Amino acid sequence: MKQYTLEFNTLNLKVKKSPFIIRLITYVLSFSFFVFPVLGVIVSIAGGGGMHIGYFFAIGLFGLLGFYLLRVSLWNTYGEEIIDFLPNKIIYEANYGWFKDAKKEIELIHPQYSHKSVGYEEDNEAVLIITCGNAEIETVVKLPLIQVQELISVLNNSTISAGAETVRV
Repeated sequence: MKQYTLEFNTLNLKVKKSPFIIRLITYVLSFSFFVFPVLGVIVSIAGGGGMHIGYFFAIGLFGLLGFYLLRVSLWNTYGEEIIDFLPNKIIYEANYGWFKDAKKEIELIHPQYSHKSVGYEEDNEAVLIITCGNAEIETVVKLPLIQVQELISVLNNSTISAGAETVRV
């Protein structure tokens, strides 16, 4: 199964979903990190313990941990990277399904495509690297090495039209 699509001026790299049980555990943990501290505060106050600053500290700390775990869970479920090739720039964006990360823009000046091996050597996985001048975009989605090499070949041999101009990618 291909983890990428190149249509018109847009390259989509999709994350390979992690096993269901792993995703279930991370969603349950992230939900617990949000709910249990709040329930603990409510029970403590209802039991006559009163309010103190430690409650806010605990809710804040576990809220941050829950948010991070939710991000990881969403990435492992819905994650994709979107790379738009425009006439004068490349726009990179990570999409988590429920929300998107900040966009990264680089000027389109003689793009060079390469790959970097990641993970265990026997997995034969790599990430795509796009270099334009001094700027660089390194994707996060791990693709099989054969697919990355195929994608680089397609990008090197294709032209992408944007508006009235044609951009060689």
